[in-house]
Amino acid sequence: MTTGSSLLDGLLEIAAAAASAVLDTYLTDFDVELKGPNDPVTSADRRANQLICDALRDLHPGCPIVAEESAPSAFGDYQHAPQVFFVDPVDGTREFVKRTGEFVVMIGCVQERQARAGIIWSPTLETVWIGEVSLGAFRRTSQGAFVPIHPAAKTSTDAARLLVSRAHDPVESLSLQTRLEVPRLEAMGSAGLKAAAVADGTADAYVAPRYAGKRWDACAPDAIVTAAGGVFTDGTGSAVDYRSEDLVNRLGLVAANATLHRLLIQRLRPS
Repeated sequence: MTTGSSLLDGLLEIAAAAASAVLDTYLTDFDVELKGPNDPVTSADRRANQLICDALRDLHPGCPIVAEESAPSAFGDYQHAPQVFFVDPVDGTREFVKRTGEFVVMIGCVQERQARAGIIWSPTLETVWIGEVSLGAFRRTSQGAFVPIHPAAKTSTDAARLLVSRAHDPVESLSLQTRLEVPRLEAMGSAGLKAAAVADGTADAYVAPRYAGKRWDACAPDAIVTAAGGVFTDGTGSAVDYRSEDLVNRLGLVAANATLHRLLIQRLRPS
């Protein structure tokens, strides 16, 4: 079954191959290296990164690809190109290593300055979230049907299901819970899984108040949440700048429906 978009259909085919390769490795006794403190990498990351980049170059010759496991010298002139792909071959590598199942393959596409299309593929859940701003967002289950998705309609934080990173310090989480005036925070691995839950309404919001990975952690989630009718910004309420020289999401990320997003941003701002 196709999506009706040549861009999304291409991303589906590429992500399917990458997800299969990632799952193959997940089911073996793979080795783990460290790129830095608490920053693991496996052969699944590298294999999927190469597979995705090669396939994107075939489909979109000359288009820059900003991918987590590629050298910065391979990114090309992404700051000025009309279209750029951002690739996270395994979003949630720490969870991959711990074998929690909370990891996804992500490919996002920026056109001009906006995240316009993206795919989030969970090999363990056999679920795919995909969207294009001009077309809408969809979830595909293992049965193969594309189901339109939209964020939940909750407009207050009372009993809201609010997702945060598993990497949050307990003291910081308690402080964030107080600032946001929510009864509790729910930890989940993978930025993509958290954003997908907001896009399809199974969670009310995703909040990362400060550091939130890099642009490849944001692009596909941004496109899908936006295509679903939600709002995805940095922690100040501004659009994510995909043309910045700095690829770090230093100001955090927030995703929710428009009303709840506005409320969360107000509470995140310093008094």
